[in-house]
Amino acid sequence: MAKTTKKETNNKKNEPKVEGQRSWKLTKQHKFVVGCLLVLFSVALLVAFISFYINGQSDQSVVNELGDRSQTVQNWLGKFGAFLADGIVYKGFGIASFILVRLFFLTGMFLALELSTKKLKNIWFWDLFAIIVVSILFGFFATSAPELGGTIGYELNLFSQDYIGKTGTLLLLLFGLIVYLIFKIKLSPEKIQSYFDSTKKELKSELSGLKTAPPTDSAYNLEEFAVEDQQDEELDNIHLKTDDTQFEINKEALKPTISNSSEIDLNPVLKPLQMSINPVTETPVHTEEFVIEKNEEEDIIEENLASRLVADFGLFDPTLDLSNYKFPTLDLLKEYSTGGITINQEELEENKNRIVDTLRNYKIEIAQIKATVGPSVTLYEIVPEAGIRISKIKSLEDDIALSLSALGIRIIAPIPGKGTIGIEVPNKNPTMVSMKSVIGSAKFQEAEMELPIALGKTISNETFVVDLAKMPHLLMAGATGQGKSVGLNAVLTSLLYKKHPAEVKFVLVDPKKVELTLFNKIERHYLAKLPDTEDAIITDNAKVVNTLNSLCVEMDNRYSLLKDAMVRNIKEYNDKFKSRKLNPEAGHRFLPYIILVVDEFADLIMTAGKEVEVPIARLAQLARAIGIHLIIATQRPSVNVITGLIKANFPARIAFRVTSKIDSRTILDTQGADQLIGRGDLLYTNGNDVVRVQCAFIDTPEVEKITDFIGSQKAYATAYLLPEFVGEENGINLDIDISERDTLFREAAEIIVNAQQGSASLLQRKLKLGYNRAGRLIDQLEAAGIVGPFEGSKARSVNILDMNALDQFFNNEQN
Repeated sequence: MAKTTKKETNNKKNEPKVEGQRSWKLTKQHKFVVGCLLVLFSVALLVAFISFYINGQSDQSVVNELGDRSQTVQNWLGKFGAFLADGIVYKGFGIASFILVRLFFLTGMFLALELSTKKLKNIWFWDLFAIIVVSILFGFFATSAPELGGTIGYELNLFSQDYIGKTGTLLLLLFGLIVYLIFKIKLSPEKIQSYFDSTKKELKSELSGLKTAPPTDSAYNLEEFAVEDQQDEELDNIHLKTDDTQFEINKEALKPTISNSSEIDLNPVLKPLQMSINPVTETPVHTEEFVIEKNEEEDIIEENLASRLVADFGLFDPTLDLSNYKFPTLDLLKEYSTGGITINQEELEENKNRIVDTLRNYKIEIAQIKATVGPSVTLYEIVPEAGIRISKIKSLEDDIALSLSALGIRIIAPIPGKGTIGIEVPNKNPTMVSMKSVIGSAKFQEAEMELPIALGKTISNETFVVDLAKMPHLLMAGATGQGKSVGLNAVLTSLLYKKHPAEVKFVLVDPKKVELTLFNKIERHYLAKLPDTEDAIITDNAKVVNTLNSLCVEMDNRYSLLKDAMVRNIKEYNDKFKSRKLNPEAGHRFLPYIILVVDEFADLIMTAGKEVEVPIARLAQLARAIGIHLIIATQRPSVNVITGLIKANFPARIAFRVTSKIDSRTILDTQGADQLIGRGDLLYTNGNDVVRVQCAFIDTPEVEKITDFIGSQKAYATAYLLPEFVGEENGINLDIDISERDTLFREAAEIIVNAQQGSASLLQRKLKLGYNRAGRLIDQLEAAGIVGPFEGSKARSVNILDMNALDQFFNNEQN
């Protein structure tokens, strides 16, 4: 009986709120009103405090007689201001009370503007600390003016002096000042040392400037011919012999004085000569020394171009074109009135007793059992007695399902990372997981991931967030009507709420033609497509092959950019581009993530077969480093659709409910997907553990609201254009008329011959052309016989080897 009572008390915490209960949480309007009140109160305190120090003495006699209306006060805030000033300043903390004005003002602004209160707590702590220290400080030094330190400061000062004396009180105040400087102003010995070092460097630079000052105009200044360190010694050796018209100079005294004189090759002719020189002849020596000083100045290392550009213009911002873009708000998503997970105590006890009784019938004793209630499934963790074989419990899966009269019993023996055996039992009344609760969770909002995806909630009712960039590709499978399309919408919605249009682009393939049509509204924001294509969402299977091959070309182009930038992945490349270390004139650009979403993969395999499987396998193998990720969904998880080549490159998989154990093994390489209950119940694996998740539900009207919100904002001129790809089967009519050739035909031919690589992307970078014109130039070069035919994703062969052969080719055409 005691155990039952304890469980009932523990479960009271999780009971839903009664309708009559009130929530005292401040709303947005309440916070704004309270914030404005605190700001105005801080202004009133400031007026009262200033007035106290001007007219405070005349109000002292009437402070205690405020009820008498015949009494008048000089305080600018009236009797109320006199009362506040007397209570807070005179009887309180003195001049340190002005810090309270700052505290109330900041508190009001934080509440009115709905800022985070974490920083506000730190401000309150250190400002109150400063009030106490400043009050005692004025009480220590200004004993004759009690209004400066206040009654509290004066009394605390006397109390401290009674026990530790004046010296101890002064040392205590000094310690408090040091603590405030270190923790609040962030003063440190390193900063002090760096300050003195910088001052020392400035003094040295000033002294060096004085040393290198230009010589005077005096014709008789002979000091400039001597080295500075031995200046005085040489002046003693200079003898002037003045006559009426000329003077003589000791030539030996004018030699440069250097410690290792043997290392300098002096001209032997100049040694024996005694000559009288004119002051004008001093100029060559002065010029030589000036050149030396100039060389020393050139040795100073200047900052590189990239750091100077960053200092002048800041880091490159890829979102600048749509700087006013606003992310979708949470109120666009529907909030279902479920009230959270409801715990049915009777159901839990009944299921627990049936599990225990069933196991006891087969002579399996349980040492401990625990229940974890999730949105749609409850996990019962049991610890069997010593000596019980796990395989014996695993074989009783159907018997336990029979005793519980439930569909979808799943036994995890053992649970990875725990010494328990798990039995998952569906709830009789499952709880819907709304997309709003998942998107609004702190785990998703604060996720530091490149491509965060909020799938739903686990059995422990925690938001399940994964990073698509780490997967790096996702395979989704399940029977018809089990939640695949809703799961795709949840994935796309997560990225729309987290990533700017400049950071991610979607390539949507929808053979059903109705599942992803709502995303047409955000075509110029988030979607990518082939040039000269009307619809960004691909519904024709014949165009899918061209799109996949175009993504392969984009992949090859991006790898070329990464090679030129000498980086390994797209994150390092974009960081280097933002730091302005890559020149856009050399073809470099900011690379957004590209996500290919295929809603029904089995239909593509049926119609195109190898033409689809080969580029998808190639993208899955190579594209992870350059930011192209694949999300493929299918309702037929058979081995001829999900082949071994595709499974090997899709370690992250999501399995909704399927009809057979064979399909479950095809998706997950293990059984379990056939025991799910449907309606968004899924299993997720990334090559390690299998996690059961209840997928978040997002309805079509919610997706429509989000796309309308994004589509109504300013967008790019067009959708993100992929490289143009034209298959051989399309039968292009090549241009063979010389008069209709492009004006850049010869220049393009020279670029192709010099590079010995025939590709449209090369012409785009070198000639700064669009996709269409570069493609027409390649067609004209093929018609002229300069480049070879199309060879898939490889560059075309070049039939002319050098520029001499090209000149001969054009000469033959003119003749």
